[in-house]
Amino acid sequence: MLTHNAPNNHATLRQAQDTGGEVVMSKVNMIHHVNIQITNREQTREWYEKVLGAEFLDRGPALNRRMLQLRIGNGEIHTTEVDEVVYIPRVHFAIEVDDWDAALANLDRLGVSYSRTAGGSFMGTGGEDPGQGRREDTNEHYTYISDPDGNLIELVFHPLGLESTEGDAIPLHRDTANPKWTQIPGFVEEAYREAEVMVSD
Repeated sequence: MLTHNAPNNHATLRQAQDTGGEVVMSKVNMIHHVNIQITNREQTREWYEKVLGAEFLDRGPALNRRMLQLRIGNGEIHTTEVDEVVYIPRVHFAIEVDDWDAALANLDRLGVSYSRTAGGSFMGTGGEDPGQGRREDTNEHYTYISDPDGNLIELVFHPLGLESTEGDAIPLHRDTANPKWTQIPGFVEEAYREAEVMVSD
């Protein structure tokens, strides 16, 4: 159960409404990360690096042992190690790729299976190709793959792009290297130094 010591936000909201005050709500910037269940962190790290171009997020020895974290695109994948993954049909996360043909070619090269209907999609939608589909409203390209632990991942590509609420095209920007959240300067280096001292003692 989640608990917190925040003030009574419901009462504050009612008071602001009663007095005619403006209620300002923090806006969501992005989805920061998804958390997946895994049984073998080395296998998981290798698969996500090879198949999806993820990068290992080095947080120092202690935090690395606590949890494997990967950077992927503008977000992160966090992991929870378990003895056996609990599989829930249709539960998945989706990632946008910048080159659809290249993405599928990479899956073919690595021998990774992909399917239009693996995510529980309605059998009669998305076209006739068993390997990939198209959404009717956006022409979004999509397919589903599974990681070594059976976590379902949807790959998507939007050829029509992104637009603002006014209908203006918004270019997608992606750094050549996966961006990461700024760490406290020197934290990781100091963590490794402390780990070496503990081993030598």
